[in-house]
Formats: sequence, structure tokens, C-alpha cells
Amino acid sequence: MDTNYHLYDRVIEHLHAIYGDQITSGIDALASDVIGLMGLDPKQDVVNQVRNLWDQKEIVMITYGDSVLQRDIKPLKTLKTFVDKYFSDSISALHILPFYPFTSDDGFSVLDYSKVNESLGDWNDIQAIANDYSLMADLVINHCSARSRWFDNFIKDQDPGRGFFVTADPEDDLSDVVRPRLNPLLRETQTTVGQQHVWCTFSHDQVDLDFRNPKVLKAFVTIIRQYLDNGVKLFRLDAVAFLWKELGTPCINLPQTHEIVRLLRTLIEYKNPNAVIITETNIPNRENLAYFGNGNEAHCIYNFSLPPLLLNTLVSGDCSALKQWMMSMPPARHGTAYFNFIASHDGIGLRPAEGLLSEQEIDGLVETMGTFGGYTSWRALENGDKKHYEINISLFDALQGTHHGPDEFQIERFTCAHAIMIALEGIPGIYIHSLLGTPNDHERVRNSGHNRAINRHQWSYPVLESHLSDHQSIHHKIYYTLNTLLALRRQQPAFHPNATQFTLHMGDQLFGFWRQSMDRQQSIFCISNISLVTQSVSLSDINLIDNEPWFDLISGQPCKGQHDIMTIQPYQTVWITNQH
Repeated sequence: MDTNYHLYDRVIEHLHAIYGDQITSGIDALASDVIGLMGLDPKQDVVNQVRNLWDQKEIVMITYGDSVLQRDIKPLKTLKTFVDKYFSDSISALHILPFYPFTSDDGFSVLDYSKVNESLGDWNDIQAIANDYSLMADLVINHCSARSRWFDNFIKDQDPGRGFFVTADPEDDLSDVVRPRLNPLLRETQTTVGQQHVWCTFSHDQVDLDFRNPKVLKAFVTIIRQYLDNGVKLFRLDAVAFLWKELGTPCINLPQTHEIVRLLRTLIEYKNPNAVIITETNIPNRENLAYFGNGNEAHCIYNFSLPPLLLNTLVSGDCSALKQWMMSMPPARHGTAYFNFIASHDGIGLRPAEGLLSEQEIDGLVETMGTFGGYTSWRALENGDKKHYEINISLFDALQGTHHGPDEFQIERFTCAHAIMIALEGIPGIYIHSLLGTPNDHERVRNSGHNRAINRHQWSYPVLESHLSDHQSIHHKIYYTLNTLLALRRQQPAFHPNATQFTLHMGDQLFGFWRQSMDRQQSIFCISNISLVTQSVSLSDINLIDNEPWFDLISGQPCKGQHDIMTIQPYQTVWITNQH
């Protein structure tokens, strides 16, 4: 490589790809500005270093800053106390959902990116968490609050904020624009320079930022630098697929959006080589995979197809769709990884299941979840019709039964879902309410008027502690079981996020896959009975090497030999391995 090729040259290339000829005369100054804002040396040599920034110990807890509350103590302090006491040995990272001042959407309508919501705590509390855990923070990059200082200045035609937001004419042809919500796309806004129609992908309190204006890019580079300085290591790029708008296109996954992700990755990894970018793109599977780029975009992508496919598997008793998807997924190349999850603060997205589940299967899933207390959110289609967008339900209640109705296997089915997810290729992200077995919160839905609130319960810390100390409590049973599985995972080299994975063919009621450590010393056969009927497995069918001792990691039971027949109870999982 040319030894004269520096960071400055790479940033110039990114900016040319983003802005083309729009700002040719100012491209050099813009490159110098963004590099300077990050505190980097423009003459720093470019190093194309591909390495995995994770291993099997990497496990992320997803939580709001105020999911656990204690009287007269700031929630971020309570959260750290809680995690230190109950999860310090089983997780490595905390994803604290937006902890900034906000006006709606439980944090995703940001008022001020530079501050910690004072009702939660302050930057010292954030730094204290970052000192003991890898901290993931949301970069809410597509939009901000309509009551933010930026938008107020946009209305007044003042800086900073002038030209910060996407506008369009109601007469423009917007029929191709992909919509995740039913509300009108444009918000009529009176400004000092006249009436404007501001683009709102998600809600009229969430106004879309215009990255065609380089000042917006520079503002976010400043924000990123501040987060890095305060200990943030993992950056979740929220709703990033919608970032760049161009009339006459779907305004999703545009080339400029991908290039902005590449630029941010360059800047972030040169500031902190151990930092990670994770893209949150709730879109069909093939489009989602594109955010890996050529190993030069996101380090990790959310595995959005996993939640609906795994839920469908466990309520239908048929793993064929999940198995077919698994076989189609390319292994993540070194330096990249899947971010696996099956529950989050949002609902269970159905767009990522399109093309993987039939319309009849999706309709059946929605109907069953409705009988389990769930709700459905919708999205708008180009012709004005609406379509299922996501299911809103707590995962614990979503797995209370099958299409035939509730049954006595709720805890076993819930545990099975996590045993599968934890063992898959990739990094597991586990929602706090899954770790605690939190049920649907219908009262919160009634009070907020938002379906997603069903899975955003706030626990009183004393009440939660009393549940966790009661061995008869469902919450204790879930906590203990999942914590045990997580601790087991962290000890197995074959569960490295990039370790080899092959799908096993064991019929539609047994879901199985094989993992092998990168040094080829450890193998684990992960087999789950996803049905209501006891299943039998002949160990000869999975080609165990007979000259090695094998045993089930979860139960500790040895396998007697290659010709042993193993009985697997409904929703039981076995991790058959040749070594600890």
C-alpha cells in the first residue's frame, strides 16, 4: 500500500462518496473539520486491521436506565447496584437505552444529545457503569425531538439548527417512500421563512435530520467524541437505514447511508480501536446483511429475523422455517459478528420474517399472540393499505403456550428459546425483562397509550429483590436458570461468536446445530426439542467420535457411547460436548 495514504485521504474518499459534487469546493475543509472534532491526526497511517473484538464471554444486557427503581436514589446508581449484585459474573456489557433528555418514545425523541437525563443521573453515573462493563449507547441518528433546541432554531432560521431537517413539498411524489408507521410523513410547520413541511419517518415529535447538510454530520461527530470520552464502547446506530432521503427513491438503505456508516466506523475506530458499531435496521434479512458491507461498515448487525422465526418455531412445534433460514445465513467474516436477540424494548418485528414465513404463518402468529395478551402495530403500504409491522408482548407471555393455547410448559419453552439463542453464532443480547421473566404490563399500556409499553415494565428494587430471593417465585426460577446458561456459555470456546456453525437435520421437532471452537479442540452439538412430545436422539445420527467422552453441559449427564439413545423432554435443550 502507498505509505503516503493517511487517515485524511480515507476520510476524503468517504466524503466524496457521500456528497459527490455537492460540496466539492469545501470537501477538504470538511475532512479537516471532522478529523479535528474527533481529536485525530490527519496524517495518521491507515491500518487495515481485521480482528475480532469479542469472544464467548461477550454477553450484553439490554435495559432502560430506569428499569429498576429505588426511593431517593438515582436510577442509574440503582441499575449498577442491581447488575453488580445479580449479573456481574454472567454479562460483559450493558446496553442502556437512550439516557438523554427526551420528549416521547421512551427516550428515542432526543432533546439534547450532550446531556444525561437528570431524572436518571449524570455523566459520572454513566462513567461508573462504563468502568465495569462495556457500555452500549444509542446514537439516535435519524431524528430528534420536535421540541429540541435544534428544531426551535430551525423554526427561527438560526444556527445551530438552520437547515438541519429534511423538508419536502406535499405535491412531491412520495409514493415510493418506505413507511414503518401509519402517521402522515410530512409535518406542517410554520417558520420565520414561511411554511415548511418537515419529514417525520416515525412520529411528528421525531423530526428527521438532514445529513445532506454537512453541519449535521459535524454535529454528530462531536456527539460521538463526547460519548467516547465518557466511556461508551459500543455504538448502536438507531434506525440508521432511513438516514438519507432522496425523492424518487424508497428513502431506505441508500448508498449514502451505507457510506456514512463507513465514515463513522473509520472515525470511531481510529479514536478507539476497541470500539464497536452495531446497526439497528429492522428490515428484511437480505437488506440487513448488507450493513456488514465488505467488512468495513457495521462490526455487528442485529439478527432481526431470529425473534419472529424462533417464536414461530416454539408456538408451532415446527422448526423448518428456522432451519431453512439458518442454512441460508452466511458466516460472519472475522472482524464482524451477528448480534442475536429474541426480545427487546421494541416489539417482535415482522418485516424481517417476510419471505421467510408465509402470510398464513405470520397471521397465525399474530392471532396466537393476541390470545396471549399481545398487541399488533402496523405499517403503511404504498397503496394506502396497512400491514403487520410488529407484535407487542413480553417474551415470557409470548411463550406461555402454542397455537393450541396456554399449557404447563411456559418456563421450559422460555428457557428453550434462550438456550438456542445463547448458543448460536454471534453475540447474545438479552433484555432485562427476559432475564427476570417479566410478564405483560397492561397497566403501563393503558397509562401511556402505546403498545410497546407492554414490555417496558419498571420494577421496584425491593419488590424485585424479594422475588429473586424466593426460590418458589417464577422470577427466581427464570433468573437462576438463565444465569446458569450464561455462565456455561462463557466457558466454552466453541461458543465464540465466530466459531464454526453447521445446521443439523433431525426432523421438524428437533432443532439442532453444531459449533466447533476456532482451534478445533471443542465441539458442541446443540439440540432442542421444540415440541410438546418427548423425542429420542440416536447419538450415532450426529456422528459423535466414539473414542472421546461426551456429556451434556447443561445436565452434566454423560453420553454412554455412540450408540446411546438420548431422550429429550418437551422443550429440553442439550449441549453435548467433548470437553469443558
